Amino acid sequence: MFSKRSIGMVAALVLALAGSVWGAAKPTVKSVGDGVMCQCGCVQTVTACDHYECATRAEMNALSDKEIKAGKDETTILQDFVKKYGVQVLASPPSSGFGMTVWILPGIGLIVGLFAVMVIVRIWRRRPTDSNLPPPGPIDPTIIEAMEEEMKKVAG
Repeated sequence: MFSKRSIGMVAALVLALAGSVWGAAKPTVKSVGDGVMCQCGCVQTVTACDHYECATRAEMNALSDKEIKAGKDETTILQDFVKKYGVQVLASPPSSGFGMTVWILPGIGLIVGLFAVMVIVRIWRRRPTDSNLPPPGPIDPTIIEAMEEEMKKVAG
């Protein structure tokens, strides 16, 4: 009747459409607050700011609420915050321009680190072990006597 491929394509299409419909949900003060940093110096998002009666948090929440009531979407609201406070207001850096390095560098660092660990482990595995050397033999008694005499001269 229906092939597995056609059923899979229909399912993917339905999921994509559902995601676009649900993804375009109306923003809330909390969702916008999770996307911007409070500018009072607490180094937390507006939603998580724990300063008692924080005036900055209240101002930013009021601005979010005003813009939500004006019918703006979350992206536009975040852009307005960037215009007012600068890029540092965003909780996560933009994925374009210089901000892209923040997204790329951790991955590059991870890859370089794993490569370095692999190289070091290979070097350690290739080192010859000292077990191939014969065990040390007895020390010549004349050498021991000479050392004892030298120690007596130094001490006395």
